[in-house]
Amino acid sequence: MYASSWWALVLRGVAAIAFGVLAFAWPQITLTALVFLWGAYALVDGALAIAAGIKSHGESKRWWVLLLEGILGVAAGLVAFFIPAITALVLLMVIAAWAIVTGAFEIGAAIQLRKYIKGEWLLALAGVASILFGVALLFNPAAGALALIWLIGAYAIVFGLLMIVLGVRLHSMVRSADRMSPHAV
Repeated sequence: MYASSWWALVLRGVAAIAFGVLAFAWPQITLTALVFLWGAYALVDGALAIAAGIKSHGESKRWWVLLLEGILGVAAGLVAFFIPAITALVLLMVIAAWAIVTGAFEIGAAIQLRKYIKGEWLLALAGVASILFGVALLFNPAAGALALIWLIGAYAIVFGLLMIVLGVRLHSMVRSADRMSPHAV
């Protein structure tokens, strides 16, 4: 399902890590800057998920799950840009809901992938991390701005690393399969 779009997973991981590092590098970030930074990440992540979903259209019956995840990510990013005066609590709830929904879709995709590849557990683990992150935000909405930024940054880095590892594993699998298939002379 994801084999031909391994690069989109790696790019999603790189975008997530970049977002996480920026969140740690500028802990005094204002709420508006946090909204824009998260909005940019959600747009990039959503666009790459859409690309991967479209690319896997002919490969899987469940391609629409990744496409839907991407559309939700792009929509969340656009809301962040067009309504920057959103309160910290509302932003927290949007991020929490987005993480929980994304995590559920990732776990669903991993369940489908287990039939085709080894290492699908990385996507399932990323989904679990997304859900845990969302739940943690819902249960502690009064956390300070600095703690919120660190939590978001740590989540993004862990998620990004898992996406990169999965993408690299898929790329290796595709390359191994290409070397093993007979080539016309």
